[in-house]
Amino acid sequence: MALVAALEADLRALSAEARRRYPAVKDGAEHAILKLRSSSSASDLSSNEDILRIFLMACGVRNTKLSVIGLSCLQKLISHDAVEPSSLKEILDTLKDHSEMAEENIQLKTLQTILIIFQSRLHPETEENMVLGLSICLRLLDNNRLPSVYNTAAATFRQAVAMIFDQVVSAESLPMLKYGSSSQTARTGSVTGDLSQNINSSESLEKDVISGRSTMRDTLSETGKLGLRLLEDLTASAAGGSAAWLHVTSLPRTFSLELIEFVLSNYISVFKILLPYEQVLRHQICSLLMTSLRTSSELEGEMVEPYFRRLVLRSVAHIIRLYSSSLITECEVFLNMLVKATFLDLPLWHRILVLEILRGFCVEARTLRILFQNFDMNPKNTNVVESMVKALARVVSSIQFQETSEESLAAVAGMFSSKAKGIEWILDNDASSAAVLVASEAHAITLAIEGLLGVVFTVATLTDEAVDVGELESPRYEHHPSSDYYTGKASHICISMVDSLWLTILDAFSLILSRSQGEAIVLEILKGYQAFTQACGVLHAVEPLNSFLASLCKFTIVLPTDAERRSFSSLVQSPMSKRSEIQVDQKDVIVLTPKNVQALRTLFNVAHRLHNVLGPSWVLVLETLAALDRAIHSPHATTQEVATAVPKLTREPSRQYADFSILSSLNSQLFESSALMHVSAVKSLLSALHMLSHQSMTETSGSVSSASSKQIGSISFSVDRMISILVNNLHRVEPLWDQVVGHFLELAEHSNQNLRNMALDALDQSICAVLGSEQFGDATLDVESKSIELKSVECAVLSSLRALYFSAQKSDVRVGSLKILLHVLERCGEKLYYSWPGILEMLRSVADALEKDVATLGFQSLRVIMSDGLPTLPEDCLHVCIDVTGAYSAQKTDLNISLTAIGLLWTLTDFVAKGLHHGSLMEKESGLNTVDTTPQQTIVEGVEDSNKPDYEARIQVVNHEKLLFLVFSLIQKLVDDERPEVRNSAVRTFFQILGSHGNKLSKSMWEDCLWNYIFPMLDGASHKAATSSKDEWQGKEIGTRGGKAVHMLIHHSRNTAQKQWDETFVLVLGGIARLFRSYFPLLESLPNFWSGWESLLAFVKNSIFNGSKEVSLAAINCLQTAVVSHCVKGNLQLRYLNSVMDVYELVFQKSSSYTGDTASKVKQEILHGLGELYVQSLKMFDDKMYMQLLGIIDLAIKQAIISSETFETEFGHVPPVLRHVLEILPSLGPPEHLSSMWLILLREFLHYLPRVDSALANEEGETQQSTIGSEVSERKADSSSDKTTPTTRITSNMFAEKLIPALVELLLRAPAAEKYIMFPEVIQNLRRCMMTRRDNPDGSLWKVAAEGFNRLLVEDVKICSVGGDTDLKINKPARIRIWKEIGDVYEIFLVGYCGRALSSNSLPPAALKANETLEMALVDGLGDIVLKSTVDAPREVLERLVLTLDRCASRTCSLPIETVELMPAHCSRFSLKCLQKLFSLSSFSSETENWHTTRAEVSRISIITLMERCEFILSRLLIDENNLDNRPIPTARLEEIIFALQELDRLTIHPEAASVLPLQPYLKTILRDDNRDTRAHLLVLFPSLCEIVLSRETRVRELVQVLLRAVATELGLEKVSLSS
Repeated sequence: MALVAALEADLRALSAEARRRYPAVKDGAEHAILKLRSSSSASDLSSNEDILRIFLMACGVRNTKLSVIGLSCLQKLISHDAVEPSSLKEILDTLKDHSEMAEENIQLKTLQTILIIFQSRLHPETEENMVLGLSICLRLLDNNRLPSVYNTAAATFRQAVAMIFDQVVSAESLPMLKYGSSSQTARTGSVTGDLSQNINSSESLEKDVISGRSTMRDTLSETGKLGLRLLEDLTASAAGGSAAWLHVTSLPRTFSLELIEFVLSNYISVFKILLPYEQVLRHQICSLLMTSLRTSSELEGEMVEPYFRRLVLRSVAHIIRLYSSSLITECEVFLNMLVKATFLDLPLWHRILVLEILRGFCVEARTLRILFQNFDMNPKNTNVVESMVKALARVVSSIQFQETSEESLAAVAGMFSSKAKGIEWILDNDASSAAVLVASEAHAITLAIEGLLGVVFTVATLTDEAVDVGELESPRYEHHPSSDYYTGKASHICISMVDSLWLTILDAFSLILSRSQGEAIVLEILKGYQAFTQACGVLHAVEPLNSFLASLCKFTIVLPTDAERRSFSSLVQSPMSKRSEIQVDQKDVIVLTPKNVQALRTLFNVAHRLHNVLGPSWVLVLETLAALDRAIHSPHATTQEVATAVPKLTREPSRQYADFSILSSLNSQLFESSALMHVSAVKSLLSALHMLSHQSMTETSGSVSSASSKQIGSISFSVDRMISILVNNLHRVEPLWDQVVGHFLELAEHSNQNLRNMALDALDQSICAVLGSEQFGDATLDVESKSIELKSVECAVLSSLRALYFSAQKSDVRVGSLKILLHVLERCGEKLYYSWPGILEMLRSVADALEKDVATLGFQSLRVIMSDGLPTLPEDCLHVCIDVTGAYSAQKTDLNISLTAIGLLWTLTDFVAKGLHHGSLMEKESGLNTVDTTPQQTIVEGVEDSNKPDYEARIQVVNHEKLLFLVFSLIQKLVDDERPEVRNSAVRTFFQILGSHGNKLSKSMWEDCLWNYIFPMLDGASHKAATSSKDEWQGKEIGTRGGKAVHMLIHHSRNTAQKQWDETFVLVLGGIARLFRSYFPLLESLPNFWSGWESLLAFVKNSIFNGSKEVSLAAINCLQTAVVSHCVKGNLQLRYLNSVMDVYELVFQKSSSYTGDTASKVKQEILHGLGELYVQSLKMFDDKMYMQLLGIIDLAIKQAIISSETFETEFGHVPPVLRHVLEILPSLGPPEHLSSMWLILLREFLHYLPRVDSALANEEGETQQSTIGSEVSERKADSSSDKTTPTTRITSNMFAEKLIPALVELLLRAPAAEKYIMFPEVIQNLRRCMMTRRDNPDGSLWKVAAEGFNRLLVEDVKICSVGGDTDLKINKPARIRIWKEIGDVYEIFLVGYCGRALSSNSLPPAALKANETLEMALVDGLGDIVLKSTVDAPREVLERLVLTLDRCASRTCSLPIETVELMPAHCSRFSLKCLQKLFSLSSFSSETENWHTTRAEVSRISIITLMERCEFILSRLLIDENNLDNRPIPTARLEEIIFALQELDRLTIHPEAASVLPLQPYLKTILRDDNRDTRAHLLVLFPSLCEIVLSRETRVRELVQVLLRAVATELGLEKVSLSS
């Protein structure tokens, strides 16, 4: 173990040290080491006396080093409990001897050992050992002058005393109670913080004492007796006597007193439970403290006196705080002495110490309560608390009489500020004596103020506790004090404290508040005001309450002096002022200081807390708040920070008005909280507001200019606050309504305009607030319940508004009444019921008013009714509402009103149509065509028969159909209105109504709508559009210029009456189209609808041929919409579709008489419609209809060709009609049941591609003999007979360029059989277009044709594939013909037109690159797809295609050497591309290639052709080199030979291809047997390769060398070693 090891090391050191001079010690140490090794625990060590004995022997020789080692080992043994208690006496004797030694370290070791003994189990329990141990500490404390020894001895003794009393508490089984005094620690940031801390500590102390207190007992244990004798010795020493028990003649008094103070504050239960201790406290300690307080002589020097006084005062404070309940007389004496000390001529530091003690009592709520209860409320004792408060107030008031009062006040403010920041005030050491004096006086005043604040907060805290325990009622709840209201103990204490202290506190607070400017101190004082005032309110102490309120109001708003007013006036009268025209009233200039702002906040807090108990005091509060309101809203009011010499423009507005914003919010919140007040309190508040307003009204004359801002502000304040109170008390508005609104009506009759406006606004807010409340008009209540509960309120509120309107003598009041009505309807319309007839009557009278403002306001109210009020409108008022809306629609005062009113008719019909739903269902169930509209069968929505029989009997049920037709009648009249905007809006609204609610109309209603409204409307609009004037209008006159009138510009499309009616006609047609889209099946089922449809067709035809462009397009759209929207659903009769097609065909048949821009737009629209119509109705078309469709398109193309010969040349694009044909062409593919129409469709459009000249007739002879449809033949015959009308071709290729991709796409989509029939014809036509490159190489037609041809073959190569569609295998001659056509195209175009230096204009490089890319794509398609696919082309066609590639590849090598140098680069690249394709067709790769019969056939053909071509290329090389002499070979020729040699090296062929090579049979056999025939082609070219070995070109020789090695390898002639 560690202890044994440490002791062994110490013994060895001890043996070494005592080796010479102390052999006995050495031998003992060695013997102890042997003993130590046999010990393994502390108990073994304690039982072995030899180990302890050697250490005591070492200490006994009194050698310093040996003693240090011995004492250290003793400490280790004691701390590890390795010493028997029986050895304590011997150890203490040893320590006593060592305490007499002079060495410092020996003395310190001795003290450490003593402390360890007291902390261990050797703690002295006998009187002898206890006295011996303590006397050692005291001897060192008394006789030693070394500071370290002195301090250590003092600390050791203190700890020993603490441990002794801890043992007393433990031995006597006492609770361990401790109390931390705030006077001994740094104070918190505020008095309320100190108060809360002391409340908590006091509560815990009191609870612990009560829980731990038992009956006082006088018997003590032995440990208790030791502690008692120690306490008596300490008391005697503190009194200057000797400590007899400790055998010490004297101890420092301060030291003894300090220990006594420690015991008093930390071992409370000892003195409260043990009687002997309590007797010592009462008779000895209290006597000592009284004597110490009375003496004035200095003790132990001047420097000790303050500390000793502080100890005495702290001890006295502990006794008063902790033991006042048991030491009544002694504490009374102490308190009187402390109070007396505050005004005696004592040193200032002494007074500060006393004030600190008193301040501590005041901020401790429990202490102050106990003191007040034990002394002030006991007639036998003096009023010590009252005396304390008066003493503190006397200290505060002394500042008035000091010469340095201002400096002291500033210092006090600084101390409060520092404290608020958490900084403890410390006097500067370098400060002068005058500064020290001022600071000390300020410190004393600060302590006094804090003490008074503590008293205030204590009263408030005790009051809150009385509320919590139920002795007092909170002011927030209604309570009427009874006779036994204040019988509770806590409440009685609070009232007694208030009655005895309030006047003294108020005087001191008002003095400090009036003289101080510091923020922190002002805040603290105002907190005191608030706390005390609230406590007074809770206690219903009226006089203190009113006094504190009056004092507080004095500090809220203070008018500035004349000098301040002049200074402020110079600031506000700036050029930038927006109110320079208003004279600044000097009386309204108010400057709010921070103190004012904080005082106002405090006033708000008090009013919030005590609103139920203020009563008559409200008047004073309201006057202050009215002044504040004027300051907030005045442009001349500011805070103190702004009212300086700095110009206002340099101030930041947010900082300038921050305080005003906060105060304004607090001002509003005060009145918002009136909902929590008693009704009587609210009435008192309203009476005070009315009194304030009435007083200002009597002083205000009729002239606006003479009314002062103060009077207007007071009235405004009163009105606003009345509204706020009313709004926040809606749950109990009835007892308050007359009082509030009566004042508003009184203001509305005032002659002052501002006051009238103010009254109207207030009335508006009040009515809306009442009607909008949750209680009024609750949606959960039925009408019957509402009529009983709230009918009187509704009628009273709105009757006052109606009376105000009709009785008003001034127009502004009537306008104001209408505004109020508007607001009421907007906010509360859904909650009204009994007021609707009067409201509608009022609005109907307004509709005829000539004043625009009045009509506008009335109509706004009607809009609100339509938008939100219809569900709650009684049904018997609906027809009245419709009439009122119609009156606003027809009025001429304001156009916008008429337009908006028409929209409201739609809203009204939405509501009315809800009642039609049930009617239509009933009709369907009964099978009737009409709806029984008797009241007995009409269902009222939202009302159940079983629940409201009385309600149904009382309500007049209306007919919803009649209401709907009433709306239609109004709209029909409006359609004939002379104002275009009105009639157009009426048309839109009519059709929107039908579109929205058509599903709810019965068939009979639809018939009425069609024959009575829709067709008459169409006929009227058509007639007006045809007969109206075409004279141009002049716009509205807007002014004059140069003596001439200036008119508003009108757009040319609307500058005549006819154009305006055209717009109306278009709207009617559009509305009919929307109806057809939604309800055509329903309309189609009506009787005689076909006759209506025919009449509509007549209107459409007439509109197309005689109407304007927009009318014609609208007519077409009407038909198109009706048919397209329903044919896709399959519920459209075929005759309607045929009728539309006939109309469209008629338009194109009359093309000779129907021309112009309008005709062009109409035809475009028809074509677009045809495409859409065909797509949506594919299943309905038959052969005849499809031929009719193609005929219409053919007519369109012919007419476009006739009229657009110069269009493309002039504008550079396809004419619009042809463009629309191209747009619909992809969607014209016939459906499955019309697959035979594919031939007609494709052949029809092939005729519009350009033809070639007669020189190519022989090439095309076969194509001309193909069979086509009879219809197309007839058209061709007609076109050939008429030479002046080119019906099958146009002069420009733009249409053909756009047509070819569409035809290719159609052919790819065609069924297999039809596609196979049309394939040769399409290829022939594409070939013709491709050959236009000869005459027009810069054109785009050949490119488009080539791209289409390539795409046709690439994407549809399966047509020519073996194993394709089974239908294709039937017609082999047809497939042979297709392949011949393909071969012709490739041969003619690739050989004749690709890779050639054709004559062309200067094309940009990008265009040339595109042309070359297209040529390469054709070669890729032929070589990579066509010839490598499993096609069933005849061998002669395959040979022809391979020969075509060979002819293209021969371009470079076949030209003379002189011509090659002149050949363009793209020509050589094309030739090289074709040569590469020959190599590709001849090659074979077993890993990547799928070998089939067609591929083998092509490979056999291409390998022979390739060998011939390569042999020719190789032979030409030597000829060219000989002809050129020393000149270099042309680059193109050299690239070709190098490419050929490289490809020959890479080429591997299939054995089937090798079998056709011209080689000896035996050689073929050998190569085949050895599987070395994949490069047999090199053997064929071996002679040619041998000839060009001597070429001048190094690269050629290298490549030839490689090939010759390859030949040797194939023949098995590799180089071998002769040695092998």
